[in-house]
Amino acid sequence: MKYSRAMINTWAKLGSSGAFGMAAMELPELDDRAVMLTADVCFYSGLNRFSKKYPDRMYNMGIAEQNMVGVAGGMAKEGLIPYATTYATFASMRSADQVRVTMGYMGLGIKLVGLTAGLSAGILGPTHISVEDIAVMRTIPNVTILSPADCTETVKATLASLNVDGPVYLRLTGTMNAPVVYEEDYDFQVGKAITLKEGKDIAVIATGSMVYNSLKAAEILEQKGLSVRVIDMHTIKPLDEEIIKEVAGYKYIVTVEEHSKIGGLGSAVADVLVKLKEHGRFLSIGFDDIYHHAGDYEHLVKQYGLDSETIAEKISNII
Repeated sequence: MKYSRAMINTWAKLGSSGAFGMAAMELPELDDRAVMLTADVCFYSGLNRFSKKYPDRMYNMGIAEQNMVGVAGGMAKEGLIPYATTYATFASMRSADQVRVTMGYMGLGIKLVGLTAGLSAGILGPTHISVEDIAVMRTIPNVTILSPADCTETVKATLASLNVDGPVYLRLTGTMNAPVVYEEDYDFQVGKAITLKEGKDIAVIATGSMVYNSLKAAEILEQKGLSVRVIDMHTIKPLDEEIIKEVAGYKYIVTVEEHSKIGGLGSAVADVLVKLKEHGRFLSIGFDDIYHHAGDYEHLVKQYGLDSETIAEKISNII
């Protein structure tokens, strides 16, 4: 795929699901074993064009997410590379037993795509808001977890997932007309975090949609004379422990995620820090242990303190 400015802007307008659908069009050309499954969300998976171009590679399993994961397991067992798509909350929790057995225990190479993770489907309420999915998937052995920062990285992660030997959970956050973090082509490696901004006082480790908000928060903190390093932790599992050890000596280490503070990126980073003899003061920014009200995405992000201004304020408060 060509990573031109026009194409990157197009992906951003489509949002992460649309960007995934664009990347999916490339997969059969790269590997003829690639197939797509959906739990009756072909449009929301961005797969309408794929279904028309590759009708024999597109399977609509209906509103039956557990069955979809089981069928994907059978396909993987027969040598195919199935991408199973549905809302993140249904992918990770409604299908938890099937994911645990087929992807975890059996290690079958299913690529499970969690659409509208975090608050992206907030207008549909708590049943569709997915802020526990990283925690669930982290506990299942053998599963690689990818959480791209923007639509450019969604394309990168989708294409990279094809070459991951084993099961993958691809967590897609954000909405249409998403902000752009990566404005040009770059090197994406599963398990290797990316420093987007250098700094020496505070290390902010973010994932998913919160990478952009963290960059903006860093700009606010810089105006106060603070030097902030911003890291895109696009792979939650396997975690890039080396970069965490590298920033352990910073005065402050902060994680930011559109996920519960329990079991997500913050917990994963803390697991590494606690093993070290010394590290800076640690702050996890995410959701408290609550259920969220229905509402517009931007409204909910601000209400629950994940907009850039509030992130900067929370970091300032610990200094």
